[in-house]
Amino acid sequence: MSITTPSQIESTFDRVKSEGRMAFMPFVTAGDPDMSTTLALIGELSDRGVDLIEVGFPYSDPIADGPVIQAAYTRALKKKLRVDDIFAGIAQLNHDRVLPLVAMVSYAIIFRTGPDAFLKRAADAGFSGLIVPDLPGDEAGEFSELVRSRQLDLVQLISPLTPLERVERILQTASGFVYCISVAGTTGVRDRLPDPLRDQLKWLRSKTDLPLAVGFGISRPEQVQALRGLADGVIVGSAIVRELEALANSSIDAQDVFSRIGEFVSEMLAATEHDSAASGPR
Repeated sequence: MSITTPSQIESTFDRVKSEGRMAFMPFVTAGDPDMSTTLALIGELSDRGVDLIEVGFPYSDPIADGPVIQAAYTRALKKKLRVDDIFAGIAQLNHDRVLPLVAMVSYAIIFRTGPDAFLKRAADAGFSGLIVPDLPGDEAGEFSELVRSRQLDLVQLISPLTPLERVERILQTASGFVYCISVAGTTGVRDRLPDPLRDQLKWLRSKTDLPLAVGFGISRPEQVQALRGLADGVIVGSAIVRELEALANSSIDAQDVFSRIGEFVSEMLAATEHDSAASGPR
């Protein structure tokens, strides 16, 4: 009987669960305002104790990204950022220090490079998995096998509008964790999480053993606290990416921006910890 070794992402969620909390995954845009800043920010986030980091590959026609992340993509592309630059930069990181990185990348970019070639480069650079928002999850069987052959995970997205029968097919090609979109629409900061999310997460829990991570609209500690006992992780994007706008639009010191991001991350991390009152029935 063969024994499957847990992936880096699976091992991370296992560790976090043993610590009695949810995983925290911030999103950063590669190359905004430049790759050196991106690499420094990844190091800062790692030092702050985040569990995984999602790295967005800028694309001119993003599928589900709101205005904040779209603007970050535009800034990076205007500076002629290339896929080669992203892989070269990520490869420079000390991956014994930096936690698992998950690429958010359009299939159009993967196709242009060549799926096998792209995945080899992603693995060699140090990525642990991919999220491919424009690849239909229930049509990703062949690609998911190719991803796993490179010891990477293919994280699949499930939205509130995904028909239940499609969800079950999508889960068959998912690995690492399931990205649960909290609302129908694009990424961005929102005032509150939708009530149906609770039922969606409970239903998904009955259909898969994969960790469930919630993203889109998570921006405040109380939103994280509301997910205790329902989700295994939270993903935060626009609230962090917005801080980087200041570096692109003014001469503000990068360390000041990193300090603000660090304080925000520390508050959000504290909200991921389960306590006796919050971990009971809700």
